[in-house]
Amino acid sequence: MAGEELRVMTTSARPEVAFFLPSLYGGGAERVVLNLAEGFAARGLRTDLVLAKAEGHFLDSVTPRVRVVDLKASRVLTSLRPLVGYLKRERPVVLAAALDHANLVAMAASRLAGAGTRIVIAVHCTFEKGDHAKRDVRLRVLPWLLGRFHHWADAVVAVSEGVARDVVQTAGIPRDRVSVIPNPVITPGLLPAAAERPAHPWLEDPQYPVVLGVGRLAAQKNFPLLIEAFAAMGPDIRARLVILGEGPERPRLEAEIRRYGLEDRVALAGFVQNPYACMARAQVFVLSSDYEGLPTVLIECLALGTPVVATDCESGPREILQDGALGALVPVGDVRALSQAIARAVSMPRSAPPLEALRPFTLDAALDRFQTVLNPHA
Repeated sequence: MAGEELRVMTTSARPEVAFFLPSLYGGGAERVVLNLAEGFAARGLRTDLVLAKAEGHFLDSVTPRVRVVDLKASRVLTSLRPLVGYLKRERPVVLAAALDHANLVAMAASRLAGAGTRIVIAVHCTFEKGDHAKRDVRLRVLPWLLGRFHHWADAVVAVSEGVARDVVQTAGIPRDRVSVIPNPVITPGLLPAAAERPAHPWLEDPQYPVVLGVGRLAAQKNFPLLIEAFAAMGPDIRARLVILGEGPERPRLEAEIRRYGLEDRVALAGFVQNPYACMARAQVFVLSSDYEGLPTVLIECLALGTPVVATDCESGPREILQDGALGALVPVGDVRALSQAIARAVSMPRSAPPLEALRPFTLDAALDRFQTVLNPHA
């Protein structure tokens, strides 16, 4: 069974660590997991990247030292059976999963496989709340399922203190079961990638400073707020807005741009393989989200010396920006406050924060802390 369902090279060596994801479509969690997989492989561990379906923007970024396992499932939930087969056949020492549905599938597969694999689940974002979450049965049941079955995992990891609090409060997982490990965002490849040519020509025009937004075009990121705040700055501020990312909200955002007559000043640039070159040349980066976990783009822009403005959402921005010492924090959904903060930041000089402020987000720091969770008796 497993041999037919898994597209994977045969090997006599037992994988020491495997990571399980739905796919490698562009997203902060996917990039983080890829960084961890490559980091452990560079340290000499036999590393598998197990994907419900081997597709996505980051697939070409996987180096040969990480083995990709394609479960060829139509969706995450249907990957349960082939994941059980993988665990029985390959018997990895540790399987680390990320994202809600993948976490649940990994725990169930471990119970069914009985292969003795240690299971670690990682929570990358706070659970969605509000009216939309109340109406969506799936969003209501996810934290309940995680709380009900968390004991099937050997360890639970949250990417920030805020996410840890939310996991405890919303899913009911005991606090002593949750380890906080910030995302490995600052990698050796960050600065070389930032030095490349940016993907959008506006970032090479010194006459107009660029306000940058980055993220999936989804409701959580609240890019309509960013567009409205940019429009509220008025035409006297000679600036342009570039938003990197793709997603279901594109038609709405295009309508918002037309509504404010900003077609010549706002660009939806789509998914960009290397966003760092854009981050390095933007005058200010803006995070307009309604909620987060630990927004990687905020850390990346800080590391590149780009001034940042962020909504004070749950959770991550306040932790990263040290209560506003490293960048402006504004109330969630406040157009006027966001517009004013962007206008101030456009005229700010670029400067990198102290190294100590960034050290927790380096790849080596994350690998060291993950290693203690993956193998606590080493």
